[in-house]
Amino acid sequence: MSRPVSAGLLVWRRRAGEAEFLLVHPGGPYWARRDSAAWSFPKGVVEAGEATKAAALREFAEELGQSIAARLTGESQPLTPHRMPGGKLVVAWLVEADLELGEIRSNLFELEWPPRSGRRTVFPEVDRAEYFPAPLAMVKIHIGLKPVLEEAIARLARASDS
Repeated sequence: MSRPVSAGLLVWRRRAGEAEFLLVHPGGPYWARRDSAAWSFPKGVVEAGEATKAAALREFAEELGQSIAARLTGESQPLTPHRMPGGKLVVAWLVEADLELGEIRSNLFELEWPPRSGRRTVFPEVDRAEYFPAPLAMVKIHIGLKPVLEEAIARLARASDS
C-alpha cells in the first residue's frame, strides 16, 4: 500500500519589502487552543487519478472558499516534495498572491464531540487564515512543514539578491 500524497499552495505576498506567508489554522476542538506549531498552508490529499497541481488548487478553494487561479501574480514554483514524520508526502508550489481574507468559507468535517458522547458535531476544516512575516510563520507552522517553508524563504531571498 502506498503512502498518501498531499498537495498544496504556499502563498506569499510582499509587504513593506518583506515576504509574508499565508497560513491556515485547523478547525475543530483538538486545535482550538493551539497556536505555535499548529498552522499549515492550504493542502490536502490527492485523489486517485488526480494531478497534484489540480489537487492543490481544489484544496485551496475548499479550505478558503475562494479560487486562487485568477489572483496569482507570476508563475507558480514547485518546491521540493517533503515526507512528513507520519510518512505522507507533501507536494507544494510557491505562489504569489495578495488575497482578501476577511471571510473564509472552509469545507466542513464531522466528528464525535465530546469523545464517546455519541453526538456528532460539524466543524470547519480551517477556522482562520492569516499572512505572517517569515520569522513568525516559522513559529506558527507545524513542525513537519518547516522544511517546506524554509525552502520557500531561501528561494525568495535568493531571488531578491539577484
